[in-house]
Order: sequence, then structure tokens, then C-alpha cells
Amino acid sequence: MERRAAQLRWERHTQRPLLALAVAFALAYAVPIVDGSAGHTVTSLCTVVEWTVWGAFAVDYLMRLALTPRRGDFVRTHWPDLCAVVLPVLQPLRLLRLVSTLLLVGRRARMAPQIRLTTYVVGSVIGLLMFGSLAVLSAERDSPNGNIRTLGDAVWWSFTTMTTVGYGDHAPTTGLGRMIAVGLMLSGIALLGVVTANIAAWFISRFEKDDVEERRQTEAIAALAEEVRLLRAEVARLATERQEQPR
Repeated sequence: MERRAAQLRWERHTQRPLLALAVAFALAYAVPIVDGSAGHTVTSLCTVVEWTVWGAFAVDYLMRLALTPRRGDFVRTHWPDLCAVVLPVLQPLRLLRLVSTLLLVGRRARMAPQIRLTTYVVGSVIGLLMFGSLAVLSAERDSPNGNIRTLGDAVWWSFTTMTTVGYGDHAPTTGLGRMIAVGLMLSGIALLGVVTANIAAWFISRFEKDDVEERRQTEAIAALAEEVRLLRAEVARLATERQEQPR
């Protein structure tokens, strides 16, 4: 019980610092892509920040693993966290660091009970649009046959891809760019499904609430009618008894 309490305290105290580090990661990831003329010093500094943030999330995972009373269950139920920590080590690609950091931020954010589903969905959409645009711009900008050359092109492409509209005016030509496109399309469909399911659940709960209220009123009316019937029967009985009494 004490270790579980310590784990909860750790998660509560580290949530905001980790989210702040995630923002730092977003800036470090975006600067070399948006500013194509960034020097070696700036690029190296951004790379150090990215790995530092990933390292902080890795330490967070190890600390939660050490504090949990049932480590086997923790590893089984938090396997996406483990994958996110291990992926960048297997192959140090910037895109893998991006995916792992987004995954870890999402997993840690979901632990906060005050974060509602709507806020999470909106944050996911904004994050996917931003990082999807930066990732495809990084992959396609130097491609000889690519037509995504500016940040505006990348953002427009991300919007049309996530909404599965696909105008076709901009499209990735590299293998990495197409992998990013597949990820954005699947994410867009998944988020749309979450939003649709959330709206449907709201309507269902609303209808169920109305049905419960209607049943309660019906039962109250039936009970009142029964009381009136019994009262009438009692009045009739008393009237009959009064008539039968000798005068």
C-alpha cells in the first residue's frame, strides 16, 4: 500500500514537469525544421534537448516501475510506455523520438482524472497536425520529386490527410513521408470515431436520463392514482357504514 501511495505521489508531482519538458521537446523538434538555415550549433542543441526529454520520460517509467507493488502487472498494462522508451534506442531516428514522446505524453496525461475526453481529443488533433506537418516537411523538403516545400504546404497537407479529404495537390513522395501519411490517416479516422462515439454516448445517456425521469413520473402518477382509488373506496365504505347505522 505504501509503494502504491508513493507511485501516485510520484505521478502527481511529475506530471506538470513532464508536460513542460514535452513542450520543450516540441520546440526543439520544430526549430531545425522550420528554420532550414539553422546552424550546426542550434541543431545539436535541439538534438540534446530531444534526447534529454526522452531520457526524462525513460526515468519516469523506471521510477514508476520501481515504485509499483506489482511490477509484472505494471509491465503488461503499460507496454506502450515500454515500447515508447525502447524504440528510440533501437534506431535513433528523430521520428521515433517524436512518436515515443507523443505516446508517453499521452499515456501520462490520461492518468490525470481532471483531463476530460474532449480536451484530450482536441489536444491530440492539434498535436498530430503540428507534428505531422513538421515530420512530413522534414521528410519531403529535400526530395527531388517532392511538392511539400514550405510549412504552409505541410499544414495544408496534414489537414486534408487527417480529414481523409485528400485533394491531391500535395502528396508525399518518399517512403518516410508516406508512412507519416498512413499514420495521420489512421489517426484522423480513429479520432473521428472517438468524437462520434462520444457524441453518441452523450445522446444515449441523455435519452436514458429522460427515460428514467419519465418512468419515475409514471410510477408516481400510478402510485397517486392507487392512493386516490383506495381513498375513494374508504370514503364509500364509511358512507355505507353510516347509512347502515340505526337512527
